[in-house]
Amino acid sequence: MNKGLVLLIAVGVVIMIALSSLFIVDEREKALVLQFGQIKAVKEDPGLGFKIPLIQEVVRYDDRIRALDTPATEVTPSDDRRLVVDAFARYRISDVVQFRQAVGVGGLRAAEDRLEGILNPVIREVLGSEGVTSNTILSADRATLMARITTQARARARPLGLEVVDVRLKQTNLPEQNLEATFSRMRAEREREAADEIARGEEAAQRVRAQADRTVVELVSEAQKDADIIRGESDARRNAIFAEAFGQDEEFFEFRRSLDAYERAIQGRNSTLVINPDDAFFDYLKSDTGRN
Repeated sequence: MNKGLVLLIAVGVVIMIALSSLFIVDEREKALVLQFGQIKAVKEDPGLGFKIPLIQEVVRYDDRIRALDTPATEVTPSDDRRLVVDAFARYRISDVVQFRQAVGVGGLRAAEDRLEGILNPVIREVLGSEGVTSNTILSADRATLMARITTQARARARPLGLEVVDVRLKQTNLPEQNLEATFSRMRAEREREAADEIARGEEAAQRVRAQADRTVVELVSEAQKDADIIRGESDARRNAIFAEAFGQDEEFFEFRRSLDAYERAIQGRNSTLVINPDDAFFDYLKSDTGRN
C-alpha cells in the first residue's frame, strides 16, 4: 500500500472523528452530553457543541411548550353534585438536568405519566374543597379555580424539572348514570311550566269569553230596551192617529178597522171561514152603503 493511500485514509478517519465530535442544537431544543450515563455538559443555548466521539452521546429535549390532555376526572364539589371534568395542561421542560435525573431514560412519555399523576389529584382537591359548588365550577369563577390548580400543579411538578404553564378545564359534565335522571327532571320541569302556561292561558280565555258574553248581554239588553221604547212610541203614535181619525169620522174609522180585520183573517193559504153569516163581522160585506 503506498503512502498516499495511507495518508488519505488517515485524513478521512480524522475528518470523521472531528465531525462526530460536533453537534448542533437549534432554538427549539436543549441538550445533555452524557458519558456512560452520567451528565457531563448541558447545552441550552442554540449553536454548535462538542463531545468526545464514541465515548459521549448527546440527548436532546424539546424546549417548546407542550400540551397534555388529562383523562376525565370525577370530582365531588361541596354540594355533593358529582361532575366529570375534562382538563388539559400546558407545560415545558425548565431544567433538563433535573428532568433527566427525575425521569431517566423514560423521556417525555414517563414525564407525562408522572404529570398526570400530579394533575388529577390536584384537580379533585381544588374542585372538591370547601366552598366550591357545582355552580361555582360552571360559572365565571372557574377562572379562579383554574389558577389555583395551576399554582399547586406547578409547585408539585417542579421537582421533575417541568414548568406547568397553565391548566384549563375543557368540559364539565354530569356522570353518565346521572344524565338520564337529570334529563327526566328537566322534562318534568318543562312539562310543569307548560301546564302552568296552559292553565294561565285558559284562565285568560275564560275571562275574555265572560267579558264578551257580558258585553253581548249588555248590548242585546240595550238594543231590546231601545226597541221597546221605539215600539212603544210607535204604538202610541199609531193609537193617537187612530184616535184622531175616529174623532173626525167614526163611520170611516169603523170601516177601516173592519178591512184590517178581513185582511188578517184571510192571510195565508186558508181563505175559508166557518162563521155565523149574521155576525157583525160581515156588516160591511152585506151592503155597498154600510151596515144594515
